[in-house]
Amino acid sequence: MACFPFLLGWKTSGHPSLSPEVDEEIYAIDNVKIFTYNELRKATDGFSDFYKIGEGGFGPVYKARLKGGKRGAVKILSATSSQGVDEFLTEIKIISDIEHENLAKLYGYCVENGHRILVYNYLENNSLAHTLLGMNPKNIQFSWRTRYRIGIGVARGLAFLHEAMQPYIVHRDIKASNILLDTDMTPKISDFGLAKFIPPNMTHVSTRVAGTLGYLAPEYAVTGRLTRKADVYSFGVLLVEIVCGRKNTDMKLPLGEQYLLEKTWELYERRELVGLVDVAMNGDFDAEEACRFLKVGLLCTQQTSKQRPSMSTAVKMLTGELQIDDNKIKKPVLISDYADWKVRGPQKPSESKSNSYPAASSGSQNQTTSIFTSENSERGW
Repeated sequence: MACFPFLLGWKTSGHPSLSPEVDEEIYAIDNVKIFTYNELRKATDGFSDFYKIGEGGFGPVYKARLKGGKRGAVKILSATSSQGVDEFLTEIKIISDIEHENLAKLYGYCVENGHRILVYNYLENNSLAHTLLGMNPKNIQFSWRTRYRIGIGVARGLAFLHEAMQPYIVHRDIKASNILLDTDMTPKISDFGLAKFIPPNMTHVSTRVAGTLGYLAPEYAVTGRLTRKADVYSFGVLLVEIVCGRKNTDMKLPLGEQYLLEKTWELYERRELVGLVDVAMNGDFDAEEACRFLKVGLLCTQQTSKQRPSMSTAVKMLTGELQIDDNKIKKPVLISDYADWKVRGPQKPSESKSNSYPAASSGSQNQTTSIFTSENSERGW
């Protein structure tokens, strides 16, 4: 049986075994393959730049030809990555235990000689951030029907995490760069390193703040009280991006155009939502469906989390199965409002019920910093 002393920051000499807690967590993960470092090095031609398909906030990603001809995406966590051991273990544990059409599939992992590597199924069309909202090197065309399927697919994936799993799973980092696309443009939610479990008998857990500015739910950013509605907020921002074909924030645009949610609310009040739809489609879209998507985006980003729909309700509204009550659409919490807010720092564990259940990783409550990433720092996958 292999040992992984790097997980505790130890050198091999003098520490022949792990602490019981980490040892137990590692060996309890028995439904994914353990790759050797040499195996992955060969599969990527020595981690060649030719095979590099992206640079995430936690490190580079390479396309790999695995044994048997299967293609994989090798995600290497850099030594300076803000994703620590807890997040690494969390990602393995969560994604290895679930399977859904709209969730990325984990093939295995490697922990050897200080390396932390995850191996996912390779998704040919990269991420929404790289294509729809980025350079789009393959010149992929995002028709309305494709955007429709992507929006609903992501919603269904989140509904599965929020309502079908026990305990419930909150992703905490829903954003364009974490939505990958396969050959058929089916969306796959990826990167579960920040995910947290919430038991069915609890309304929230209190934890350090983590996520990506622009997608971060305001009540979570300020208080650290995490509920499934934090993911709903992030999804609402993403949904508007999908319809409009632009990032939620673009400081290169004129004042009044820089923040997408602000612009969406402005045009909603003027009953001109259709004017936000991506001009790249050259008018070839279903105006009723597009406006319905934008209204759902506004509902998902309401100021009070209780005003936001559950993800299963959002799916029904997106498909037209459930009518949208326009009277419930109020002004969303706008990204520019963050300027006056102080994001919550770490706090000592509370004796309240909200802290009676440990979040997905046992050490996460003891972190001394919050984790934030920016879409501008991520390329490709």
